[in-house]
Amino acid sequence: MTSSPAATGSRLASRLGFSDRVFVGPAARKLAREVEAGLDLVEEGLAVDLRVADSIADAPSRYLYEAGGKRVRPVLSLLTAQLGAGNVPAVIDIAKALEMTHLGSLYHDDVMDGADRRRGVPAAQTVWGNNIAILTGDILFSRASQLMSRHGDRAIRLQADTFERLVLGQMHETVGPQEGDDPVEFYIQVLADKTGSLIAASTQAGAIFSGAPAEYEEPLRNYGEKVGVAFQLLDDVIDLSAKPEDTGKVPGTDLRAGVPTMPSLLLSVETDPESVALAAEIDAGVLRIAEGEDPAILDDALARLRDHAVTRKTLDLARSWTQGAIDELAVLPKGPVRDALTRFAESLADRSS
Repeated sequence: MTSSPAATGSRLASRLGFSDRVFVGPAARKLAREVEAGLDLVEEGLAVDLRVADSIADAPSRYLYEAGGKRVRPVLSLLTAQLGAGNVPAVIDIAKALEMTHLGSLYHDDVMDGADRRRGVPAAQTVWGNNIAILTGDILFSRASQLMSRHGDRAIRLQADTFERLVLGQMHETVGPQEGDDPVEFYIQVLADKTGSLIAASTQAGAIFSGAPAEYEEPLRNYGEKVGVAFQLLDDVIDLSAKPEDTGKVPGTDLRAGVPTMPSLLLSVETDPESVALAAEIDAGVLRIAEGEDPAILDDALARLRDHAVTRKTLDLARSWTQGAIDELAVLPKGPVRDALTRFAESLADRSS
């Protein structure tokens, strides 16, 4: 049965966490159909491009792709491409490459964070071991570069610059702030590099490779980076109260592994006795977990952190980055693309409520 226009809009809205109302009206429904058509091409292409002739590499390379995902980055590329020529072959290739880059980074992140699960399935390193998981991520980065190389120097440079920022973000997170660094500003920069850079590349690439007006490119890059920062700040909030069956991750995964999040950073600079005691309890629990104790020892402390004022401050900060992203869209023509990008940013704040 052929989907109706309304069903197409609802399906895409549901996938991204939009309200169905984002695709109300003929122009919005046409946009949704175009993006869905492009996403079908991306999905079909990924299913082919992630297959590896080497039997050892094939199953690991397809593992996280086949586990699912919203494909946020390809969808954003496809949305901004509608400001130009739409779903042209270059846009499809670039969208695939950026999704492969994202997937490759997940393999590496899960090894470094010691994560047990990803997208509702066991993390790759728990299935094949750390070495294979790392090498699989490298294969995906290579495949992404091959796709980018089809489209000239600008595509290659976009991929290289984005990949460098991803690595630097991870490196800075691993090493931590140095003497003289403000921990909160340092953390925001890590988020901009680790998460924002790839979303920025996605929103900018759709405009570049569809031939949209050049004056849209930098605002769309800024929009994507700010959305990425907001997205990760909201994840810090959601993670404290997340249900594993919904997120595929144990609540507080990063904090239990000793990885700072914005609520914990804000807590560390609070001076009232209750906050100081809670910060000390979390720090001590992280050390005990590192020595082999059950991560559940932090359940109560993380529940109290969830209800602390610093978590509300994190939410407010995320919403300010969301508004900053929306402000970048002022240069775009009024219409369904601008509306969809606005609603996408707004939906980030909605998902935390």
